[in-house]
Amino acid sequence: MKLESKIPEGPLAEKWTNHKFNVKLVNPANKRKYDIIVVGTGLAGASAAASLAELGYNVKSFCFQDSPRRAHSIAAQGGINAAKNYQNDGDSVFRLFYDTIKGGDYRSREGNVYRLAEVSVNIIDQCVAQGVPFAREYGGLLANRSFGGAQVSRTFYARGQTGQQLLLGAYSALSRQVANGKVKLYPRHEMLDLVTIDGKAKGIVTRNLITGEIESHSAHAVVLASGGYGNVFYLSTNAMGSNATAAWRAHKKGAFMANPCYTQIHPTCIPVSGDHQSKLTLMSESLRNDGRVWVPKTKELAEKVRKGEIKPRDIDEADRDYYLERKYPAFGNLVPRDVASRNAKYVCDEGRGVNDTGKAVFLDFRDAIKRDGRDTIEGKYGNLFDMYKQITGDNPYETPMKIYPAVHYTMGGLWVDYNLMTNVPGLYATGESNFSDHGANRLGASALMQGLADGYFVIPYTIGNYLAGEKYEKTPVDHEAFKAAEKTVKDNIDKLLSIKGSKSVDHFHKELGKIMWEYCGMSRTAEGLTRAKGMVKELRDEFWKNVKVLGSNEEFNSSLEKASRVADFLELGELMIDDALHREESCGGHFREEHQTEEGEAKRNDEDFAYVAAWEFKDLDIAEELHKEELNFENVKLTQRSYK
Repeated sequence: MKLESKIPEGPLAEKWTNHKFNVKLVNPANKRKYDIIVVGTGLAGASAAASLAELGYNVKSFCFQDSPRRAHSIAAQGGINAAKNYQNDGDSVFRLFYDTIKGGDYRSREGNVYRLAEVSVNIIDQCVAQGVPFAREYGGLLANRSFGGAQVSRTFYARGQTGQQLLLGAYSALSRQVANGKVKLYPRHEMLDLVTIDGKAKGIVTRNLITGEIESHSAHAVVLASGGYGNVFYLSTNAMGSNATAAWRAHKKGAFMANPCYTQIHPTCIPVSGDHQSKLTLMSESLRNDGRVWVPKTKELAEKVRKGEIKPRDIDEADRDYYLERKYPAFGNLVPRDVASRNAKYVCDEGRGVNDTGKAVFLDFRDAIKRDGRDTIEGKYGNLFDMYKQITGDNPYETPMKIYPAVHYTMGGLWVDYNLMTNVPGLYATGESNFSDHGANRLGASALMQGLADGYFVIPYTIGNYLAGEKYEKTPVDHEAFKAAEKTVKDNIDKLLSIKGSKSVDHFHKELGKIMWEYCGMSRTAEGLTRAKGMVKELRDEFWKNVKVLGSNEEFNSSLEKASRVADFLELGELMIDDALHREESCGGHFREEHQTEEGEAKRNDEDFAYVAAWEFKDLDIAEELHKEELNFENVKLTQRSYK
């Protein structure tokens, strides 16, 4: 199948404007006749549900949390990008576009990325109007700070709780539509299957997580805004409930999964402290604005730090290696996440790590506090410093933070065209659940930007193009397609409950995470990936023979919830490995050790791999079929990425 991205013709800066004029419209009276399901209530889902309801559509909004406000978007800390150029430091829509394309290592679409940069300026106005308390300069203008991969200050922030404040803004818009009767909320409902009729998305099947009831919901279109799949690694910065089930079940119903091997490792996380952990904690990338990353210059000195024989503050300047500043003088500590993460791994592999495990580097605010004063630093990052102290017991005002890379974000996701529609007509994917905007590596502060861009400014235009050609009649939930999907869901649940094995769900999840981190994490090799593929398959076989799922279906059952999600992770993990194996190059977050420059940087193969890899599900015992969408670059030159 040839994948049609449906990117409009014409000059880059005019594509979105012209496309909005050319899409089909649904008149206001007819919008009331269409039902739309939105799965997920994070920034992408809440903004889409609120905006679609404001237009007049009838919206059903689903989330597995007890409240839409508990979506994982709330955890985002550092900020949201927008090309406002308030700092007058040379920013522009085109520069944001270029930084994003380059940051993604030239593996994303020009048309989508330019649109993202273009609508970014509208997002800030929207959020200010909603009352989002962005930080402001003394004169009243909105403040900005820098993030990795950029040499300008374009990141708007609300201290260290930007995601929470943005989500409250979107939730207020959503709540208004709930009060108006245009949105019906379904909290504590998890999507377990997509229903298709004649190849088109017509609804979903859910499980009520309180009662266990299996329910069908019909609609004219389905929007998935269910986030990413980072928890396939078990330990990640994602909320423990974050999962891939909605997208994966849609994939098994025909939606292509694109670039699943593109996973982002965030460089600024609190290091792993032991096997007792169930998740990792992110320290915002914004800290790299004022914090300096370093390790001791010698293994001997690092060992003394690990043993507590010398304190970081007592190490002379001449004995410190500010390795990012040394290797990348133009960007310094603000290199993109993939570059910062790999370099942290390199110095730790050399034996210069600074914690008990040897897997940590310093993030030091000594110079910033000396320069600006403690009050200034506390005003910028106080809540983050407090969080760090509560978790580690160390005071970052007095001693450097210890950080190490951890799984954070997934650039891969369901394949979508320019309209954000998957290859399944009527099924859309927004935010982190799609692959569209970040290529092989996401720049910091761009996740919030994409989620709100998709929900507030893209989907409201593009979904009408599809609905304008659809009949008003809604498929009843007693249709045989819904009944068949319900039976599949129930059979799967019954199978999980009937195994009655001896090993917990968490045991299998942890084992999967270890395999994925070791062989499909920060660096990969053909040999390791091949080994991992066999290991995951064996683990999946054992899971279905020996997992122990407690309780029954007709009740609140977290063990059953997790088992269902881990079953999907086991299948997804195998596809991630296949995708990483087939891509014989290094780019962004996908680092194949066989493909690197003499200086240890990612070495792309543009001649053979400048495409989107979109995978079609066949059967668990049959390899997925690869479809390619060639990437065309007319406005940027493909060059070896450099931040020096």
